[in-house]
Amino acid sequence: MTRATHRGRAPWPTHPAVLEAETGTATAPTARTGPATASGSPVIASGSSVTGTGSPVTGTGHAPCHHGELLQGVFLDADGRRCAGLVTLPLAGPGSRADFVRRPGTPPEALTVVPADRGKAARAAGLAVAECAREAGLPPSGGQLRLTGDVPVGLGMGSSTIDVIATVRAVADAYGLRLAPAAVARLAVAAERASDPLMLDARPVLFAQREGRVLEVLGPALPPLAVVGCVLGGGAPVDTLALPVQKVNDTDVQEYERLRVLLRRAIASGDVRLLGRVATASARRAQHMLRHPEFETLTAIARRTGAAGVQIAHSGAVAGVLFDPAAPGGLRRRVRACRHALDTHGIPTTRTFTTKESPDGPAHRRGDRPARPHTSRRPSRLPAL
Repeated sequence: MTRATHRGRAPWPTHPAVLEAETGTATAPTARTGPATASGSPVIASGSSVTGTGSPVTGTGHAPCHHGELLQGVFLDADGRRCAGLVTLPLAGPGSRADFVRRPGTPPEALTVVPADRGKAARAAGLAVAECAREAGLPPSGGQLRLTGDVPVGLGMGSSTIDVIATVRAVADAYGLRLAPAAVARLAVAAERASDPLMLDARPVLFAQREGRVLEVLGPALPPLAVVGCVLGGGAPVDTLALPVQKVNDTDVQEYERLRVLLRRAIASGDVRLLGRVATASARRAQHMLRHPEFETLTAIARRTGAAGVQIAHSGAVAGVLFDPAAPGGLRRRVRACRHALDTHGIPTTRTFTTKESPDGPAHRRGDRPARPHTSRRPSRLPAL
């Protein structure tokens, strides 16, 4: 794990951390303030009190969202056991920021959250306080968590997961620690029962969302993609708890494993067409539960405009039409034709982006376009091209 100075903003660990998450090792936090003592205990950040009393200490954390999934289903792990898994499509810019003010000397249950309706983030804060205090050798204490973000709720972009991850990172920062991605994943699953792999870097991984572990690193990076984002169902939030339970048999698992092999091959060879076929097949299988009325229209538009395929949020309403930037015919013309066709058929377009953008990179493009209806927590608005 990476060591950094107190309050430093070194990049979050990349490939080695992914492997740590994959093997389930290195789940303990790492102190960010100098070498360990001879006994192996972490050195407490300067200004922190070993008695747990003193001035408030503020920590910050951030987490980027995603744009639904390229593949989701039930797969076999290394032991041949069935395991729910997914591969997300990273989206640069929109995300969640958490500021945690630790108040030494207050009881750990004295935690307040703003906005008050972020129950999963509140649970994550309590879990993170207990773990980080133990690791830093300090009494656990209460404080205030404040969350800000620009990711719509209910569209399947990981809005709850990014709140949770940003919270865990902010609490760790307030204790002068940086948690390994495997530790963040474990706390995230404990806080919300299932988590997207947004605590890892943007490398494509098959992630067991209910267990918080990597089933497979599929390659170093996704091939370059241009994605025309849109929302189905008029942008109405999807209640994932109301979806029917998916019944999976051996034939289904074999098909998901076949798609996994094809996606691995597409990433290794940079074959956008093959990747688009996998994403479309996964999206089509999900229609047994989601039943988006516009899905066939979406795939028809993708074919007519020369796209490689479509992807969706398997637990939401966001979707994307996937283009190969290197394909003949002019990317700008194809994207423009796609957006026009989506608008003509009443499918709201949102943001056009590429996989070349860093998930922690610059956020907003000028101009917003509503993807109605709004929710009480956050407006359903995404930056548009």
